[in-house]
Amino acid sequence: MLYLVHMVVNIPASVPADEAARIKAAEKSYSQQLQASGQWPHLWRVVGEYANYSVFDVVSNDALHETLSQLPLFPYMRITVTPLAQHPSSIR
Repeated sequence: MLYLVHMVVNIPASVPADEAARIKAAEKSYSQQLQASGQWPHLWRVVGEYANYSVFDVVSNDALHETLSQLPLFPYMRITVTPLAQHPSSIR
């Protein structure tokens, strides 16, 4: 199943800089593992924001929830999920 996921990150200023750097490094590592596995085939930055639009390819709603909740930045994110379906005019 494909999902369009919009993630907006807001790390509070109260989080120490070294802790924020550690979390961001862990996030990068985890996201790259998911990309390599094919579960996160598209990742696009939103210009001018600490946000992204991503496409996830996972087996179920529950699998997506589990994947997203394991993101190290998850506690600092606002996430919007849109399930996707094949468009009848698509040539792919």
